[in-house]
Amino acid sequence: MKPLLSIEGLTVELSTGERTFEPVSDVSFGVSRNEVLALVGESGSGKSMTAMAIMRLLPEPAAEIVSGRILFDGVDLASAGEAALRRIRGNRIGLIFQEPMTALNPSIRVGPQVAEVLRLHKGLAAAAARGRVEELFEQVRMPDPKRRYDDYPHQMSGGMRQRVVIALALACDPDVLIADEPTTALDVTTQAQILETFRDLQASVGAATILITHDLAVVAETADRIAVMYAGRIVEEATAEQLFASPRHPYTHGLLGSVPHIADLDAETGRERLPEIPGTVPALWALPPGCAFAPRCPRAGERCAAARPPLDELAPGHRAACWYPVETAS
Repeated sequence: MKPLLSIEGLTVELSTGERTFEPVSDVSFGVSRNEVLALVGESGSGKSMTAMAIMRLLPEPAAEIVSGRILFDGVDLASAGEAALRRIRGNRIGLIFQEPMTALNPSIRVGPQVAEVLRLHKGLAAAAARGRVEELFEQVRMPDPKRRYDDYPHQMSGGMRQRVVIALALACDPDVLIADEPTTALDVTTQAQILETFRDLQASVGAATILITHDLAVVAETADRIAVMYAGRIVEEATAEQLFASPRHPYTHGLLGSVPHIADLDAETGRERLPEIPGTVPALWALPPGCAFAPRCPRAGERCAAARPPLDELAPGHRAACWYPVETAS
């Protein structure tokens, strides 16, 4: 199936005044309609910066796209003008921000904030826009949706604010949906409710979806395909089934190995010593010349320190950037 959104060799350069580095480097992937692609990795791996680049919401001129293409419906968003981007953002591409309290204007009631998108992109009159917002609030399972229309963000719980942000992203039935850590800072029960709502609504609009998260449990429940990022690059990409059954990159193997399993608990103490990935993520402005993961990798050799491995296909639909990939499960 042809991707609806295709990222080709995307590189973002960030200048802090003292140094210049690439938080996103040569990233390529595609996502098709009715598909959920999860971008996974530790904090600072480049997941959210990739999302901001796709939406062209980078804090320019400090951060800018220096190479690559972002192809959506025949338009290269990387070079599109602001007028074209305004027609696409919030309309054909929706974004669920990581922190709803900063995504919503604290001085404006939440209902009118969602209605503004409908009036701008769909040309709805005020009464029709309000009716549509109340429908959206009901769809995202907002308690008492008619009354909540006139609430300010500070009058709502974290879960309610997240529902508003989801309604905002889905208001115009987007073709592409980007969800940046949609359950961050929520309690476990609310997380489960938000994820169920997100999955149901995403399926109903049939959007091509990019789910950004570091929570592998969320990925296992939600994603069709997974791209693992490390130090600004994609190091492995596969279907969810392939990745969980047979991770090939040592970093992915370490991530999955650090997930606790109840079957591994000590019967006497009820405790488990989780395996860990030694070391820390290198600073993006001081990456080694070879593989960025090499200093932490138990499989690293001289070749890893000298040359950066390409993202090669190891099996149909399964790519990894590693000179010495983990053997497949028997």
